[in-house]
Amino acid sequence: MEEVRIGVIGLGMGFSHVRTLAAGKIRGASLTAVCDVKASKQDMARAELPDTVKIWDDAEAMLSSGEIDAVIIATPHYDHPSEAIFAFEQGLHVLIEKPAGVHTKQVREMNKVVAGSGKVFSIMYNQRCNPLYQKLRELIASGELGEIRRTNWIVTHWYRSQSYYDSGGWRATWAGEGGGVLINQCPHQLDLWQWITGMMPVRMRAFCSFGKYRNIEVEDDVTAYVEYENGATGVFITTTGEAPGTNRFEVTGDRGKIVIEDDKITFWRLRVSETEFNREYTGGFGEPECWKCEIPVYGDNPQHSGIIQNFTDAILNGTPLIAPGEEGIKGLTLSNAMHLSSWTDDWVDIPMDEDLYYELLQERIKNSTYQKTVKETGPVDMSTTFG
Repeated sequence: MEEVRIGVIGLGMGFSHVRTLAAGKIRGASLTAVCDVKASKQDMARAELPDTVKIWDDAEAMLSSGEIDAVIIATPHYDHPSEAIFAFEQGLHVLIEKPAGVHTKQVREMNKVVAGSGKVFSIMYNQRCNPLYQKLRELIASGELGEIRRTNWIVTHWYRSQSYYDSGGWRATWAGEGGGVLINQCPHQLDLWQWITGMMPVRMRAFCSFGKYRNIEVEDDVTAYVEYENGATGVFITTTGEAPGTNRFEVTGDRGKIVIEDDKITFWRLRVSETEFNREYTGGFGEPECWKCEIPVYGDNPQHSGIIQNFTDAILNGTPLIAPGEEGIKGLTLSNAMHLSSWTDDWVDIPMDEDLYYELLQERIKNSTYQKTVKETGPVDMSTTFG
């Protein structure tokens, strides 16, 4: 294969990917087809795209047409796993938007299918392309920070007004979206939290507030405490109801502390490890010598186009993936565990009880305002941009 023929399903968020491909910004790839069930989205595609791009209104028909080699899936959250599974069964390579799905049971099934497909599977975790986060991951993996003792991420810059939520009947509903700030705004941070540190928690206690600041049925304020196998602890705080917000990620280790904030990395580096200092120091009050270092970060941040280019390169040349699709289950496990801990008012061990989560989620879907709207008036348009 010299060129990958790519189709895109979902022309809300997906249209930005369509424009990237149509503009020839991805080496080795061509935009061959697009699909959306909504006529207005199809009309928009006809007006903007060349005649060489075929426009479909039936996703399964497009996927089974033999006219594409790969697909980007940018549809509502619940549809990602089922559409990816169908695509794999048609012999296609798949790039899905985040999140991987709404609950881990459906994502685990998707991962089982791809394991035997021999196809390239990626997820749109474009923040993994950010040199800031790549540098922090590199510092931790190299042992520069020593053994991790604590992680703290305050990510409260996701302000959303009531008018934002009112703009779509599916928004911030259990049936339409599958959650709130954790499933919509925070999948990138939840992924980065475990990807950067290389650690998943072994248990969690979370406190989610549902409709605390806005008239919505899902979580809009979250504080979660986690424990890791090595004894380290972590805290994750997020909300859509605070202004001004904060985005500060702090990782403390045996050899100091690293903070990412305001698009820069600061490393408070201990001259000797805390463990060594504590073992040898006999002076009573005192602490290790510490150097404040501004860590240089080089390179561009290609964001979404970086993931699409990497996906294409993996298909053509076997290039290692920046964001393997199978890893989407990790961040989703964290958000599911936060929900489950709040619903049961208890600790949740990880791996979590996926059957219990699914059962409790179904109860909320049954009573969801979106579910009731669909029964009364039919499906609500969900083709607008997610985020």
